Amino acid sequence: MASVLSADHFHNEEAAYAYVEARLWPDGPVCHHCGATEEHVGKLKGKSTRPGLYKCYACRKPFTVKMGTVMESSHVPLRIWLQAIYLMNSSKKGISTRQLQRTFKVGMKTAWFLTHRIREAMAALHIDVTGPMGGEGKTVEADETYVGGKEKNKHRSKRKAGNIGGTGKEVVFSLVERDGSVRSHHVPSVTGATLGPILRSHVDPASKVYTDDGGSRVARQFDKHASVNHGAGEYVRGDVHTNTIEGYFSILKRGITGVYHSVSPEHLHRYLAEFDFRYSNREALGVNDIERSDLALKGIKGKRLTYATSRNRAS
Repeated sequence: MASVLSADHFHNEEAAYAYVEARLWPDGPVCHHCGATEEHVGKLKGKSTRPGLYKCYACRKPFTVKMGTVMESSHVPLRIWLQAIYLMNSSKKGISTRQLQRTFKVGMKTAWFLTHRIREAMAALHIDVTGPMGGEGKTVEADETYVGGKEKNKHRSKRKAGNIGGTGKEVVFSLVERDGSVRSHHVPSVTGATLGPILRSHVDPASKVYTDDGGSRVARQFDKHASVNHGAGEYVRGDVHTNTIEGYFSILKRGITGVYHSVSPEHLHRYLAEFDFRYSNREALGVNDIERSDLALKGIKGKRLTYATSRNRAS
């Protein structure tokens, strides 16, 4: 049986361009400059012509399928891009930048920028950002978790005796629809003023909303809200529980701790997008590794991320 990674588009540049074009241009090539379609463009061929190059005879400009995507201006071969997209989407807890650097034999800066651009493509692809989660007869679980190293693991000079629990860590607030998708948010604090607007904008009012005792106050705005009291040792009461979202947090934390080891606050939102995307397009929902990778590939269109902007936190 042949390996998935033995496919032509992972090894041949012409095949890689054909693979991407079939997914981004299902109706034929489209000029990036003027929008002219197949009848006005032609593929340039020849030994001196780079793979995937087209010329538009309407505006007289050359273009490739990489233009207008996160791949634009990249010197990394397209086949390597496709390998990276597949590896990031087939690894449940992610794959480290160092591992990709060693695998592709590129510089650390190249591997780091490559992974962040792929995360940019994965961001918000799994959700209809204009519509809410849940609805009549559906259940949404809401909870927060904390991301950051333990004080005992820090250098002695950086330890703070008062930092226990979530103190000194980054706060992640997530919403998980049972048998559905997840939406995670990097928030500054766990307060009603911070979490309330997220719940109102992302959850359908007709949904059942379940939280633990800590989130019960902010979720009272929903008529069908219920909570379990973890402080009193209550974890399940009928169908009221937060086990689904706790399961997602376990994947997130194992990935950050075991694969990435450390994630800076400036880039946490991109890692959350990566984990959200894989979870929302998981095997249990009928999406396999190849299909998930193709979905991420479609997300490269219409997005740009320069090295300078990749070093800044999203607003």
